Amino acid sequence: MKLAFNPEQLPVISVAGETAVPASRLTAQALRQRFAAAPTWVPEVTDEYLLSGVTRFKPASVLIPLVMREQGLTLLLTHRAAHLQNHAGQISFPGGRYEESDHSAIETALRETQEEIGLDRRHVDVLGVLPQYRTATGYEITPVVSLLQPPFELVADPLEVASIFEVPLSFLMDGQNHQRRLLVLNEKDRRIFYAMPYQQHFIWGATAGMLRNLFHLLRS
Repeated sequence: MKLAFNPEQLPVISVAGETAVPASRLTAQALRQRFAAAPTWVPEVTDEYLLSGVTRFKPASVLIPLVMREQGLTLLLTHRAAHLQNHAGQISFPGGRYEESDHSAIETALRETQEEIGLDRRHVDVLGVLPQYRTATGYEITPVVSLLQPPFELVADPLEVASIFEVPLSFLMDGQNHQRRLLVLNEKDRRIFYAMPYQQHFIWGATAGMLRNLFHLLRS
């Protein structure tokens, strides 16, 4: 989907502002414990649900890969190729559409990740899944949270991925870094979306929405 607007130029109307997830919860051991015995929490519903008139969604999965670096956990993200039909040029998690040969949503995430960035699944320690996230382009996405143990090799598929980069998880799990931006579609129709700008990277939309749910799970 080619955007008719530049999300980076849309106004910031507020900052979510919640306190950051404590550093003690942003470790591999703490994450394993959290997913093994998740507390009760409520997923956040974003305006993206309202942008779509789709009544039947296509299943898809993404991998939320948390890399175990010496300085702390980082999140691995991709910058999508500019020529793609959907979400061209945007920042996203590796992943894609479910195929009939996949035996589960997790299998979809692992297969698509290996195809997109060459990550061998032997490096992936799956912790669990977040609630499904529906997008304006008609996908119902299962986010699969995982830990990656370096060293590992990545090879981006140039047909799908322009670049691969990492962001400190501590930055993304701080509500002070979660912006709410306003999109005015017409006089009566306005939508608010999340953005998490980091250096030259503009993380927004569905990617930011799924990160908000990880944030809520870890804060609960």
